[in-house]
Amino acid sequence: MIRKTFYITIIFLISFGKCIIKAQQPSVYQVTRMSFNKGAFSEISPVIVKDGIVFCSDRRFSGIKDRTSFEGRRLYNIWLAVRKDTLKWEQPEMLKSERSTLFNNGPLCFAPDGRTVYFTSEIETGKVTKKRNYKNHSGIFIAELSGTDLVKLRPFQYNNPQYEVGQPSISKDGKYLFFASDMPGGQGRSDLYYCEYINGEWSSPVNLGPEVNSTQVENYPYMHPSGKLYFSSNRPGGPGRLDVYYTMLSFGRWELPVLVPEPINSASDDFAFVADANLQTGYFSSNRRFNDDIYRFASTIIRKASCDTLIENNYCYEMIEENAVKFDTLPFRYEWKFGDGEKGIGSSVVHCYSGAGSYLVQLDVVNLITKEILYNEKTYNLEIRDTEQPYISCPDNGTAGQRIRFSADSTNLPGWKIARYYWNFGDETIEIGKEVDKTYLKPGTYNIQLIVSTEPEPGGIIREACVSKNITIIR
Repeated sequence: MIRKTFYITIIFLISFGKCIIKAQQPSVYQVTRMSFNKGAFSEISPVIVKDGIVFCSDRRFSGIKDRTSFEGRRLYNIWLAVRKDTLKWEQPEMLKSERSTLFNNGPLCFAPDGRTVYFTSEIETGKVTKKRNYKNHSGIFIAELSGTDLVKLRPFQYNNPQYEVGQPSISKDGKYLFFASDMPGGQGRSDLYYCEYINGEWSSPVNLGPEVNSTQVENYPYMHPSGKLYFSSNRPGGPGRLDVYYTMLSFGRWELPVLVPEPINSASDDFAFVADANLQTGYFSSNRRFNDDIYRFASTIIRKASCDTLIENNYCYEMIEENAVKFDTLPFRYEWKFGDGEKGIGSSVVHCYSGAGSYLVQLDVVNLITKEILYNEKTYNLEIRDTEQPYISCPDNGTAGQRIRFSADSTNLPGWKIARYYWNFGDETIEIGKEVDKTYLKPGTYNIQLIVSTEPEPGGIIREACVSKNITIIR
C-alpha cells in the first residue's frame, strides 16, 4: 500500500475556569482627629470643597462671648477651613448671613454650581421665638455664596412650622435633594426623604420607604457621586448609638442599608459622613472624645491601577489528522492515545486533560479494507504548562447573600516564596489568605484583584504580581 504522511495539528480550545467557595475582613481605615477642632466646642457636618472643608460649629464669635439662642443654647454657624498642605490648616473663617447672630446655621450642602448653598436653620424669626416655651422648628434655606457671605436667602418650599426639615444633600447632577424630617407619615422618629427637580421646582417629598427608614432615627443623608446614599441611624445592630450606613438604588428599589465598618463607626455617635470621589478619603463627625469633633479617614485598602487580566488555565485540545480531513473518502480509522490513559477515535477529536503536564500523544491508523494497523503512525510530545501568574479560582457568577469561596491554590509563580495573598473584592472590602470567603450584598459586576507578594529577597526586594477577574452578582 502507499504509505501516507500524517500531520497532527494541536489546536488550543477555550475552556471554563474552576468553580469553587471562609469570613471576609471588613474595610480598613485610618482615622485622624482634625487639628482645627476647638476644645470644649462642637464641630460637625463636614462638606468637602475645593480648597478645604466647610463645617458647622458652636464655637464662640470672639474669644470671650458665646453666641446663644433665646433659651441660652450655643448657636451653630458655618465655617470654612482652608488646607495649607496635607497636614496643616488655616484658622477657620465663619461664613456669615443675616441669620448668624440669633439662629443656628447648618448642616449644609452645595449645589453642583459650587455657589448655591442649601443649609438648615430655624423657620420662625418673629417675636414668638422669644417665648420661653416656643418650639422653633428647623427648615432648609437656600442662599448664594459671595466671598464669605451667604446672601439672597430664601426658604425651601416644603418647610413647615409643625415639624423639622433639614440636613440637605444634593446629588451630583443636581436633580435630587435628600433631607431628614420628622413630618407625619414616616416610618420612625426621623426619616429620609428626597425631592426631584422638575421644570425649575422641587417635587413633593418622597419617603425612602421601609427598606431604608426604620422605627428609629435616620438623619444626615449624603448622596455620594457613586450613587451611594450614606446616612446615620440609631437603629439596633451597630456598634454605637448613631452609626453610619449606606444604601443604593438598584432596579428601582433602595437596597437594605449596609453598616460602614469600624473604625469609622464606634461605640459613640458617628454621623455626617462625606467622602472624595473614589471613596479613599473623607470626613465624618463623632463624639468619641466627649465633644462632637470632625475626623478624617483614609482607606488603607490596596487597589492597583494596573493589574493583569487573569488568563484561564486551559487543558482542552483538538487533535486533527490533516490528510484525513482533506481526503475524507480514504478507508482509514484513526485511533488516538492521549498519553493520560484515555483514548479517542476520529480524524478530529477533542480531549481535555486534568491538568498541566507532559503527555505523549500517539496516533494509530487502521486500514479498514486490509485491517492492517500502523501503530504510532504519528507521535507528538504535548507539554501543557500553566500560565505564570497569580490565579483566582471562583465562579463567574453568584447571588447576592451567597457565600462564595475564592482560592489562590492554582497560583503558578515558579521560584517565588509568597508571603501574602491580598484580595480586593471591588466593593471596598478586602481579605488576606490563600483561600477566603466573601459574601456580596448587592447585585452588580465586581472586579476582583488578587495581589501576591514575596518575602524580602536579597537587597530587600519584594516581588509583587496582580491579576484581576470580574464576577457578576445577581439579585
